[in-house]
Amino acid sequence: MSNLFSGINARFRGTSSRTPGQNKSPVSTSSGQPNSPINPSHGSHPSSSLAPKIPPLPSSPSLAHNIGMDESSGVVGNGDDVLSSYHLPRPLPLWLNAAYAKHIVKGNFMTLSARPKTVEQGEWIAHQVVEHYRNLWNFVRVIHEKEDDGSTICSPSTCPRMSAGVNHSFTWLNNKREPVELPAYEYITLMQRWISGKIDDLNIFPTDSNGVSFAHNPSITTTPLSQLTNPGEKEWVGKRSGFPENFVEVCQTIFRQMFRVYAHLYWAHFIDPFYHLNLEKQLNSCFSHFVLTACALDMLKPQELEPMQPLIDLWASNGTFPPGSKAYDYANHRAGERLMQLSNPA
Repeated sequence: MSNLFSGINARFRGTSSRTPGQNKSPVSTSSGQPNSPINPSHGSHPSSSLAPKIPPLPSSPSLAHNIGMDESSGVVGNGDDVLSSYHLPRPLPLWLNAAYAKHIVKGNFMTLSARPKTVEQGEWIAHQVVEHYRNLWNFVRVIHEKEDDGSTICSPSTCPRMSAGVNHSFTWLNNKREPVELPAYEYITLMQRWISGKIDDLNIFPTDSNGVSFAHNPSITTTPLSQLTNPGEKEWVGKRSGFPENFVEVCQTIFRQMFRVYAHLYWAHFIDPFYHLNLEKQLNSCFSHFVLTACALDMLKPQELEPMQPLIDLWASNGTFPPGSKAYDYANHRAGERLMQLSNPA
């Protein structure tokens, strides 16, 4: 993915300084913690040694599947009913207009998310974590870059909470394991430090090429190779490549945290700075690829997508998410079709 978006860095350099009157303006839209990978609220601590524990969310279905998706129940909501359940502001955010939800590349992003047959699952997850982390922080750098007067676009005054609209906010666990609200700038900085610490930890992300293994051939055996040599020994994703037993749990937390940053970027900063800098298509391209990958690898659960559910619905309806992908299955297609209609009024 880094090759596809190699031009982003060039676009970022020298573009953050904005001259009044030179920003492009959107056409009006249709109205219409790290503390442990197990707790819905994140906690804060400057030390990267604190592993965020975000608790497994309840096994309840996502909001999109609760409303309008179960035809067998006899209750089928239309698109307006579903959108109403999302409690979206009016007018709708610009990024929910199909004209502004486009990408810089065309094609099936699933080809980028699908694991090559010979690559071991743990190796593929590790690769995706690093690549998506790089893509995301290109955008974070824009909102954190200081202007001539020392201010930043995302600051304690502009974003006093780490939020995604008025309906979703995220807390951090302090050193007493208490959930606290932080300005988005501080939350993102602490999270970046935690993720970097995990990626740089050789006990979690080993880099010794001698430890790399290949995926076994399911046409020969469906039994993991370690079970053939050591029957009864505990097995986990990435074990043969040297990844620890909690590797998937750590990666799920990293993806969950990165999703929260993307959600904040859309809800708080889509127009300023990304639309004003002509970077909205780059943001859309990276985020849609991120969602496809996270869903395909089971790094995110359907209910965790709720802050960005309307955009996922829209992309499932306009063909960005192909049928058969988990992201497509997690979408509410009635809501997506209704958003398409609102974007193109007759």
